[in-house]
Amino acid sequence: MDKIQAMQVFVTVADMQSFTRAAESLGVPKGSVSRLLQSLENQMGVRLLHRTTRRVQMTQDGMVYYERCRDLLATLEEMDSLFQHDPTTLSGKLRVDMPVDLAIGFVIPQLPAFLQQYPGIEVELGSSDRLVDVIREGFDCVVRVGQLKDSGLIARTLGHLSLANCASPDYLARFGTPQKLDELSQHAMVHYNLQFGSPPAGFEFFDGKQCHHIQTGGIITVNSTETYRAACLAGLGIIQVPRIGVQSALKTKALIEILPDFPAQPMPVSLLYPHRRNLARRVRVFMEWLSQTMEGYVG
Repeated sequence: MDKIQAMQVFVTVADMQSFTRAAESLGVPKGSVSRLLQSLENQMGVRLLHRTTRRVQMTQDGMVYYERCRDLLATLEEMDSLFQHDPTTLSGKLRVDMPVDLAIGFVIPQLPAFLQQYPGIEVELGSSDRLVDVIREGFDCVVRVGQLKDSGLIARTLGHLSLANCASPDYLARFGTPQKLDELSQHAMVHYNLQFGSPPAGFEFFDGKQCHHIQTGGIITVNSTETYRAACLAGLGIIQVPRIGVQSALKTKALIEILPDFPAQPMPVSLLYPHRRNLARRVRVFMEWLSQTMEGYVG
């Protein structure tokens, strides 16, 4: 049994809590993963994983072994490239997740240059409104927009995104363009909420010190940024959205900015990654590149 390979397989299964997903990620048969881990447990003399029909969880011994494996594998990877300064020597897969607007507006246009510089790196880029489980789903790092909840992850602030208040020309032609905040009670918002059933927040504006909310009308609630913009373009109401996501629509007058003196509070942009003493060099290089790439776009 290749002990290093067994450790890599164990860590992948533990991260994904699934033999099937781990096998797919590693590109090997599920039976090979199961046999390798059984051999590892036999050699260690302890059970590392609790197996059920629904998912796989680490035992207490497994948790201790997992942390040691993470550190050891990261150290070995670092040692492999210790004296290699040629970018072409960096290789491996990066699994990253970020919001759609950031992926389209910032990262993807710049990504070809990064991959030309590091041709051995392969990127898996997820982008949706769903908050992925960084550890369980095996992500190396994720970008989050908005206030962070305590997740046990390391957070690095990249900057802030300014927001714009927008409506479609059709909506404004039918209902008029609000000039004052007290006119908003006669207008409709497109409401955004990842969890349906929660009360809408209303129109938000930031006075430089604190946020205020004004209740408005509105007959549609959505749970994705793409449908949020689409509903606004269809004339269903006002939206408050990061400017990066509507720049082209504002330029072509498909959307009109309203109440520019009353923007919502800028949204923080953060880079999150698991707590590891030794990050793989390809992950560190990518995170530094990402930070520099976004530096000119987020204030």
